[in-house]
Amino acid sequence: MVWKFETAGPSGLCRLFGVNIFQYSWRSCGETARVLDPHYGVEKVLPVYEVEIDGVTHRFASGEFSNGVSGFYLPEE
Repeated sequence: MVWKFETAGPSGLCRLFGVNIFQYSWRSCGETARVLDPHYGVEKVLPVYEVEIDGVTHRFASGEFSNGVSGFYLPEE
C-alpha cells in the first residue's frame, strides 16, 4: 500500500479528518506502513491505526517525527 503524508504538528493538537485526532481513541491495526519523511526523504516505518469519527472508520499511520511532533499519513486510493 502507498501512503501519502497528510500533516504534522504538536502532539495533542493535530487536525486529521477535520477533527483533533488526539481527542479520539486509536485502535492499532497490528500493521506497519513504510513512509518517506516529508522533510528529509528518509524511510520510516510507522504503526497503522483506525479511528471512528461520526460512525465512519478511518485508517492512518502515525509516529513521532521529533520530540512532541507527530506526523500523519493516509493511504493513497
